[in-house]
Amino acid sequence: MELRKDPITQSWVILGQREVVAETAEQCPLEPEKIEKVPAIMIWPAAGPWQVRVVPHPDPLYHVESDPGRLAEGMYDKMGALGAHEVVVETPQHDRRLSLFSDEEIERVLWVWASRIADLKKDVRFKYISVFKNQGALAGEEWPHAHSQLTATIFVPRRIKYELNSAHEWFKDKERCIFCDMVRQEEKQGKRIVDVQGDYYALCPYASRVPYEIWLLHRRHNHTFEQPRPGSNRRQLAALLGRILRRLEKVAPAYHLVVHTSPSTMNKKGEMAGYWKTLADDYHWHIEILPILEKRSKSYSIKEVYFNPELPEQAASNLRALDPNS
Repeated sequence: MELRKDPITQSWVILGQREVVAETAEQCPLEPEKIEKVPAIMIWPAAGPWQVRVVPHPDPLYHVESDPGRLAEGMYDKMGALGAHEVVVETPQHDRRLSLFSDEEIERVLWVWASRIADLKKDVRFKYISVFKNQGALAGEEWPHAHSQLTATIFVPRRIKYELNSAHEWFKDKERCIFCDMVRQEEKQGKRIVDVQGDYYALCPYASRVPYEIWLLHRRHNHTFEQPRPGSNRRQLAALLGRILRRLEKVAPAYHLVVHTSPSTMNKKGEMAGYWKTLADDYHWHIEILPILEKRSKSYSIKEVYFNPELPEQAASNLRALDPNS
């Protein structure tokens, strides 16, 4: 694998070939009889039958033992794929989706995500830890078994850099968190709120990129997903996430889920050096879910100026009307 940087957009692109993904349960490497033979990075619970198991990706995009080998190729930059790539096997049962888990089981998955982010951030080489879940063939799901993935990279993804820049500028101008302001306005207007559990809100963003896009945010400010605020109740987030996924599965066969948290503060060099003074005040962790409708939409073909045929207000209304428990 090799990473190349686009000098215009400043985004890194990973190049290389990977193995064909499994399509059946028999081929799936995440089945208990196969996965239990793989050395685990983390098992929860540690004793007795496991519910969540974290293992190295069998065909990783990034390698812990790799050398970044930063090189210039004329005006271009490239480097080796140094990082980490892990698979979170969310259940030993092949035919259970995350949306069908109990609130307690979803909370355990969230806890494992947070624990692995915190642990990977201890490595000073890594600037950003991504947690993502692709469910369904249209989302590029790798295996037909409930799982999510973590990657640790020595660069900050472009989308996160955009968010950090915007949040930093907003805070510099107003001395407030832009995400907190957004939640307060959506709470006041109500028309794009889909569901609420305690201090956690699920809403369709004002400028939704795709039909039925949903963000989950905590109403109280916090920049790190892996370190909940004192008094935070992650069981409430789990309950909300479960209901949202059950609603979405009624309108879309697949989705991308991504946890957006702050970059690592262990590495204070290079491209992120200007963010550290106000990062804890201006950034706000959140979860973004982008459903993929079966019918191909222009939303996915116009990459920089998105076209979304579904107004977020109508999408939120449609989702509110769906019973997540039926």
